[in-house]
Amino acid sequence: MFIQDLRQDFYNRLIDKRVLIIVNYDIDAICASKILQALLKYDHKVYTVVPIMGLAGLKRAYREHQDDVKFVLLLNCGGCVDIVELLQPDEDVIFFICDAHRPLDVCNIYSDRQVCLLADPSAEENIPAFESIFCESDDDEDDNDTTEEEDNAEEPADSEHAAQTSKKLSRMEKYEHRVLKQRERRVWENERDRIMFEYTQFSYYGRSSALTIFELAWKLSKDEMDLLWWAIVGITEQLILGKIESSVYTLEIDNIQSHVNRLTNKINDQSNMSASKIGFENDLHLVLYRHWSVLESMRYTRYCACKLKLWTLRGEKKLHELLVEMGLPLVHARQTFSSMDMVLRQEFFSMIAKLAEKYAIPDIIYGSFTLHYGYRNRYSAADFVYALLAVLESVKKDKTPEVCFLEALDSLSRNHKDILIAGIEGSKLLHQAIFKQVQSSLESHQIFSTGSFLYFILNQENTYFSYPYGLLLLAKFMLNGHVAMSRSRTAPELPLIVSCPIDAERGLCLLAGIPPVQEDSPKNFFGKAFEQAAQKCNAAILQDFFETSLIQIRQSDLTRFLDALTVLLT
Repeated sequence: MFIQDLRQDFYNRLIDKRVLIIVNYDIDAICASKILQALLKYDHKVYTVVPIMGLAGLKRAYREHQDDVKFVLLLNCGGCVDIVELLQPDEDVIFFICDAHRPLDVCNIYSDRQVCLLADPSAEENIPAFESIFCESDDDEDDNDTTEEEDNAEEPADSEHAAQTSKKLSRMEKYEHRVLKQRERRVWENERDRIMFEYTQFSYYGRSSALTIFELAWKLSKDEMDLLWWAIVGITEQLILGKIESSVYTLEIDNIQSHVNRLTNKINDQSNMSASKIGFENDLHLVLYRHWSVLESMRYTRYCACKLKLWTLRGEKKLHELLVEMGLPLVHARQTFSSMDMVLRQEFFSMIAKLAEKYAIPDIIYGSFTLHYGYRNRYSAADFVYALLAVLESVKKDKTPEVCFLEALDSLSRNHKDILIAGIEGSKLLHQAIFKQVQSSLESHQIFSTGSFLYFILNQENTYFSYPYGLLLLAKFMLNGHVAMSRSRTAPELPLIVSCPIDAERGLCLLAGIPPVQEDSPKNFFGKAFEQAAQKCNAAILQDFFETSLIQIRQSDLTRFLDALTVLLT
């Protein structure tokens, strides 16, 4: 069931109780958990935080920590599966679910005891009515009819003829009634299957969990600048990774700005000039440009690179023409942004804004927030997102996902600036690797079309693309680059599937599907399509991620799986 009064129906119920917080391995969930931990520490509440990466991790985390726990909070996980069926908890265990993944599971929505969804029901799309998907079983009634028939069959042979005729008619009527009921049941089940398919065929994202938890802090009068900044980072991740439409982001910005103004006035009233400050401004869709050179930032930004085709000689020439027309000397463009002449730094935004339309990059400008603390420290929300992505993806033999999760959590604090800087440097390497892979793949024409979708297969393991975020960033860059270079009119209408080996010994690869460039909506149909294609060709796939368009599959089954998917989508 949905709960909207987070203060009364959620937070106040946790008083004097131990809480198990299970957090998905994504930035929005990490930001939400950071805000919630600040609230729980303030009220001296006992809690346990466990990071997970999929359904198997969710089951293991609950199994290992379920002792003496009656309240479980799931952040960006568990909303799209029947959580009670999955975990089989005791009847007195309550699950609070704050999950941005959509669509929500109908069993969670209509659970009236054990599952509480921290979401606004009015914002949810096309939730099926209860009576259209749940029905009482008719088995008992059928059994009763059968028993009565058997009893009637044992009537004594010397009964009157009229009574026998009446009973025969009665049996016939009951039989016809049962057949009619079964026919109605089949019609109802077919209609239910249709309704459920329409409801679950696309995977997409709802409101940022970090923003939801921040609004709880606001209602508790415990909000502050740091908590608001973490919420901003959470929703910025949704924008940068294409999880939400830009129009949704723009609407949320108005709400966030009111919080920024309120907290800024509060700080000014307290004359706390050493505190962090958040400012709203029009910014540039350029990767880490404040911490990189202008030339490299523009080259490795997906939007600029694909619009100007920067992997070609003509594109490189066009970039130099843009810099000349901006009045930015190449010597300065190759320097770190912070080392550039102060006048050029101050005029950089206006120089690009003037020429954005001419060079067909109008969407390079967007509204964003920046964090200021001290005299030198200035970071945009996008800087934090790119840094955290690199930290989460830096899993090595001596560095487990749990360690990366804790580092990402620490990097949100001002006391751990070194982790943030290391993340920024790691993000630069990730974007360079993506650009080089896209460039070599486009030049060697390694993206193939089946007519209903495009696909690209990496044949060797790559540390940057063996994890979900790296592979998804590569897929988005690859698809936009292919569309920019393709002469086919249908290219913008085709989705893309990208595959990368992740375990050579076991022969496993990671497969990701993304929607077409032409689609304004980020809704993704590959989750259901992968499931049906695997059933058709009897391929074993592992849909363990909460992002259903990501699966693991054996390399030996890949060709057969893609053939089945082609037939399905044709």
